[in-house]
Amino acid sequence: MNVTSGKLRELGKFASRYAAPRRVAVWLPEGYSCREKYAVLYMQDGQMLYDAEATWNKQSWGVPETAGRLMAAGRVRKFIVVGIWNTDKRYCEYFPQKPYAGLSREQKTFVGKSLKRAGACAGFFKPDSDNYLRFLVRELKPFIDKKFSVIAGAPGTFIAGSSMGALISLYAICEYPAIFGGAACLSTHWPGVPHGAANPVPGVFFEYLKRRLPPPETHKLYFDHGTRTLDAPYKIFQAQADKLVRAGGFTRVNWLTREFAGADHSEKAWSKRLHIPLSFLLGKGAGSR
Repeated sequence: MNVTSGKLRELGKFASRYAAPRRVAVWLPEGYSCREKYAVLYMQDGQMLYDAEATWNKQSWGVPETAGRLMAAGRVRKFIVVGIWNTDKRYCEYFPQKPYAGLSREQKTFVGKSLKRAGACAGFFKPDSDNYLRFLVRELKPFIDKKFSVIAGAPGTFIAGSSMGALISLYAICEYPAIFGGAACLSTHWPGVPHGAANPVPGVFFEYLKRRLPPPETHKLYFDHGTRTLDAPYKIFQAQADKLVRAGGFTRVNWLTREFAGADHSEKAWSKRLHIPLSFLLGKGAGSR
């Protein structure tokens, strides 16, 4: 895997007591030095972040190029990126578990059948996102804090993802507000399952948010969506989420929601706007937003 800015530090198959082992690769910016302290951005679907030639669809987020450019221009604080590969249990690990528990038996059956028809799970669907988050906060983060020169507290720790990766990133900051100081959720897959009528999933997600949003005084939230392909129906759901976030005390200082007309649901689309959430979460002063 090649990058044109900074360097990658491969951690190999990272073992866990809570989740399946998976590949993890840490991107370090140009001039990384143990004499400085860096913020950390944990990102889902790590195999899609760094090198388009190494991905299944020949697309990537272009994280090294965008992050390196922003740092070189002095627009953001110095940070590293921890890319966490997904596994064949991606849906189980990324589907927020506590909201799922609020579904009725019939609704859970609906979710399972919908995901099976879409090929997202082979058998009985059971979310395992709580264990995935335990892997992140109890195993991976302590390792990163020890092996790299980073800011260990929430003010220097952020999380991001797209689609289902956006859902688990939002779930992470709600479940662990003392760990993560900000979350970027691109093209959040609020439906949770393939689109269809009478879907109960967004409702339980929103009920969860009413109870578990992190404190606005100390946290930042970023959301966005496009208007094409899988992103096309997201606008109405994002409007509902925005209403809850606003009611939770978030303002333009610590919350940003953007719509990108004509953008689809792809790494190519996310790479074009990655500079916006990075600047919002890690920017130097209000002018970077």
